[in-house]
Amino acid sequence: MIGTLLKAGWLNLRRDRVAQALTFLLPIVFFSIFASVFGGQGDGTSRIRVGVVDEDHSELSARIIAGLEKETALRVRHATDDGVALDRQSGEQLVKNGDVPVTVVIPAGTGESFGAAGFGSAAKIQLLADVSDRIAPQMVLGLLQKVTMTAAPDLMMRGGMKQFEQHAGALTPQQRQAIDEWLPRLKTEAQAPAAAGNDTSGMMLTTEVVDVMASGTRRGSLISFYAAGIGVMFLLFSCVAGAGGALLDEQEAGTLERLLSTRLGMFQLLLGKWLFLALVGAAQLTVMFLWGRLMFGLPLFSHLPGFVVMTAVTAGAAAALGLVLATIAKSRAQLSGFSTILILTMSALGGSMFPRFLMSETMQKFGLLTFNGWALDGYLKVFWREAALWQLWPQVLVLVALTVAFFTGARLLARRWESV
Repeated sequence: MIGTLLKAGWLNLRRDRVAQALTFLLPIVFFSIFASVFGGQGDGTSRIRVGVVDEDHSELSARIIAGLEKETALRVRHATDDGVALDRQSGEQLVKNGDVPVTVVIPAGTGESFGAAGFGSAAKIQLLADVSDRIAPQMVLGLLQKVTMTAAPDLMMRGGMKQFEQHAGALTPQQRQAIDEWLPRLKTEAQAPAAAGNDTSGMMLTTEVVDVMASGTRRGSLISFYAAGIGVMFLLFSCVAGAGGALLDEQEAGTLERLLSTRLGMFQLLLGKWLFLALVGAAQLTVMFLWGRLMFGLPLFSHLPGFVVMTAVTAGAAAALGLVLATIAKSRAQLSGFSTILILTMSALGGSMFPRFLMSETMQKFGLLTFNGWALDGYLKVFWREAALWQLWPQVLVLVALTVAFFTGARLLARRWESV
């Protein structure tokens, strides 16, 4: 008897492709995504984009930049999209636009003062950073110190000798010759592996991390990321559930056939369903952001125009996606199964579950293939980067195009009901 039950259960599982995917495929997909994000950090596969501004133009700054370029964990950028060399203003703008999380600024006088008056005496190297990325500024800071240790110990010694002569008198020719002979060896030893026993800890630069996004005065803007991420994911679930109830349940109850027998055509029916789902979705996102405003200080009203635009196009695209999934499915159970797989996968890749800047560049690009990625980028522009309305055009264009594509697909797939 038990054998018969096992056989029946196996036959049911073998026939149900959605159940197989939920059982075997979805765990593997999520494992792969999380392993790629967190397991791949620090192995050289995920590179941090960093801008570099050289205001010093000294031998020291050249060595530091050359050292940063050799780091496999960094992708160094020297120019704007127009090919103009970065300066402090354009480097800061790259951070504000989200093109890089950090820009390193080597100020004038760094090379001249390096090592001349002891530890911490050099002009401060600034890291212009978007501190919403908790990892990149600290990694760049650590690599910057490492590069300095291995690239410029001889320059540190030369500065120290100048300081010594200023206060203790000039060196003899023999002493100067001995030092000149020793400095190249010092540089070579400092660039050797750490196992050689070199100690260059006293050669660190004085650095300063500058929060160019002024997040200390805009704490509530960070809440918008979580509001958008969670809001968009559950918006997709609610639109799919609503579309299934609007079409599949009506089909099973015979209501859909009666509606189509009237003067109401399939296009008008789908349009009406889409409009209702979009309005409910917009209300759902609005409630989410209002709760964020009341409980966590999310600056909703100061960003209202951008919020309205992004909410309208996001809700419209989600409603159209719900319709196309409902027209693909043959039953409510089938819709629930494969929509769960699709939405959870898109949410993980698109940034609803954790920020996309934690991912490798390859995975970040894959995230742009998802609905969530474009919607979250738009909300991030509005609340965190405080972009003007016209700067939302890439996200708006993509989401509108997705709305049209999804609705068209739903209309074509819905022909099966018209032929019944």
